[in-house]
Amino acid sequence: MFDAVKQWFWYEWTLFIIRILVTFSTIITTVQFQNDLNLPLWLVLCWEISAFSIPWILLQVNTKAYAVPELILSGGVSVYLTSLFPEAYLTFLVPAALIAANNVEKTYRWTGPAAVLVVPLVMVQLSEPAKPFWEMMSQIGLAYAIGYAFNLLMVNYRQNEIIRSQNSVLEQYMSQVERVTLLEERNRLAKDLHDTMGHSYTSLIMGLETLRPDISTEEGEHKLEALLAVTRKSMGEVRDFLHGMGASEEMSSLRQALEQLAREFEASAGVTVSLRVLGEETALPQQAKMTFYRCLQEALTNAVRHGRAAEIQATLQFEPRQTRLEVRDNGEGSESLSEGFGLKAMKERAASLQGQVSVYSEKGVGTTVTCTLPRQAEPGGEVIRLLIADDQAFIRESLRTLLQGQKDMTVAGLAGDGEQAVELCAELEPDLVLMDLDMPNMDGTAATRTIKQKWPHVRVVILTTFQAPDKALEVLRSGADGYLLKSIEPKELAETIRLVHQGGTMIAQDLSTKLFGELGEAAKASGRGGATGTSGPAETAGRPETAAPAGEGYELTPREIEILRMLSKGLRYKSIASKLYLSDGTVRNYASTVYAKLGVRNREEAVEKAAETGLL
Repeated sequence: MFDAVKQWFWYEWTLFIIRILVTFSTIITTVQFQNDLNLPLWLVLCWEISAFSIPWILLQVNTKAYAVPELILSGGVSVYLTSLFPEAYLTFLVPAALIAANNVEKTYRWTGPAAVLVVPLVMVQLSEPAKPFWEMMSQIGLAYAIGYAFNLLMVNYRQNEIIRSQNSVLEQYMSQVERVTLLEERNRLAKDLHDTMGHSYTSLIMGLETLRPDISTEEGEHKLEALLAVTRKSMGEVRDFLHGMGASEEMSSLRQALEQLAREFEASAGVTVSLRVLGEETALPQQAKMTFYRCLQEALTNAVRHGRAAEIQATLQFEPRQTRLEVRDNGEGSESLSEGFGLKAMKERAASLQGQVSVYSEKGVGTTVTCTLPRQAEPGGEVIRLLIADDQAFIRESLRTLLQGQKDMTVAGLAGDGEQAVELCAELEPDLVLMDLDMPNMDGTAATRTIKQKWPHVRVVILTTFQAPDKALEVLRSGADGYLLKSIEPKELAETIRLVHQGGTMIAQDLSTKLFGELGEAAKASGRGGATGTSGPAETAGRPETAAPAGEGYELTPREIEILRMLSKGLRYKSIASKLYLSDGTVRNYASTVYAKLGVRNREEAVEKAAETGLL
C-alpha cells in the first residue's frame, strides 16, 4: 500500500488532503457539541475515524471495494449528525464528491442515485426540523457533479501520462532500431562485397597465376606481373574497406552496448533498468551481439508497453559453453502470452545461431525473457593441418587461399581425386581432409572409407555443391565427420573445421532436416522411433547408426530431459535451480519449453506423457 502512495500524482494528494481536513473539522465540531450527543463521545469519534480510514485503505488496495464502505460509513456519520443538527447534512458534501471522484468502471450508475437521492431522503426522515429535500438533493448533487468532473480530469491526465510514456518508449525504440538497422545494413553490404568482389579478385589472381607457364616472353612476364600487382593491390584496398565497414565502435563490446541501451531506455521510459554481468566477457561474433542487443531491446519495450513494469533486471552471463541474457520485470504478467512479431523475430535470430529464446510469464508476478546462444568453437593453440581434395583446380586454390588466412590452420596439400587424397594422407599425415564427393578415379565416399580404415584419427569433412541425402547417408556411414555445402560462408567453414577437429560432427542445416526427416520416416515405418530435430546453420549430430536418445522424438535437449526427470520426482523450481546452479526463472523457462515440445499444459501432464512414451 505504501508503495502505491509513493507513486501518487498531484490529484491523489489533493483528494487525500481534502479528506484529512474535512475529517479533522468534523471531529473538532463533534467535540465542541459533545453535550448534545445521544451516544458516547468515544464511539462517535471512532465512527468518524473509521469513516476516514477504512474507505481510504480499501481505495489503495482494491478500488472496486471502495464505494460501498464510503457510502455506509461516511453517509452514516452524516445521517446521524443530521438527526441531531439539521445543518449537519453539509458534512456529506465532501464524501459525495469523493465517491464521484473515485468512480471506477461506471459505478456512478448506482453511487450517484444512492448519494444524491437515498442519503438525503434518509436525512429528511430522521432530522427534526427537516430541511427541504430538494435543497439537500441539489447541494449534494452539485457536490457529486463536481467530484465526477474531477474524475474525468484524472482519467484524462492518466491517459495523457500513458500516451507520453508510450511515445517516449516508442521514440527510444525507433532510434535504437534505426541505429541497429544501419549497423546491420553496413554489415550486410560488407558481407556482400566480401562474397562478390573478394571472391572475384581471388579467382582473378588464381587465374592469372595459372597463365604463368604459358607465357614465355619477357614482355609477357612483365605484363603478367603488372596485372597481378594491380589485382593484389585492389584486393588489399577492398579488404581495408571491408574492415572499416565491418568494425563498429557501437558494438565493439556487448557489455557496453547493453549498458548504453539500458541507460537510454531508463532515461526515456522512466523505469528502473539494471544490468548485471556475470563471468569474464569473451569475444562474440557480430551477429550474436546483434541478437542479444535486439533481445534486450524487445524485452524492455514489451515490459513497459504491455506489462506496465516499473523495474527491469537484466543479467548477462558468460558461461563456458554458452552465453545467456535473462531479462526479468515486475510487470503485470500474463498466463497466456501471444507470440507477436517481435518475439518471433527474436526466436528466429537465436535459432539462426543454434540458440533459443524462451519466455515465462505469470499473472501478477511479471515476465522473464531468456536468450541463450552457444559459444562457437574458438581457435586452439595447435595448428590444424588440412588436406583439400577436389577435382577442380580453381576450387582447390580458392579454398587454400581462404583457409591459409586462418592463424590456426595450414593447408598441407592438395589432391585432384580420391586416390591422390589417400596417397597424400599417408605422406603428409593431415589432421583433417576437406573432401569433394564427385571426383574421377575414386570418389569421395570410397576415399573417405579408405582413409577412415587406415587412419581413424584423421577427420574427414565432405564439402560438396548439391544436397544429396542418399549420398550423405552413405558417406556418413563410411565414417565422414561432417557434410557441408560449398555455399557455406568462409568464417563458418573455419569454425566448422575447428569444431570437427575437436571431435564434433557437423551437418548443414538444410541437409540435416531432409536427412533426419527421411530417417525418422523410415524408423516410424519399422516401428523404432521418430525424427530428430535440427536448429541453426550447422547441426551437431551423432553417427546415423547409433541409437537416438529418448528425448529426440520430441526434440528435447539433454538439459530439458534432466529438468523433466527432476519434475517427475516432485521437486520445485527453486530446488531444481539450486541443484543445477541456475536461476529460478531459467528453470521455469526450461519447464515451459518442455511443456510446449510435449504438447502439454502443466507438470502433471508432462510427467504422465513422459511415463507413457518412455522418455524417462
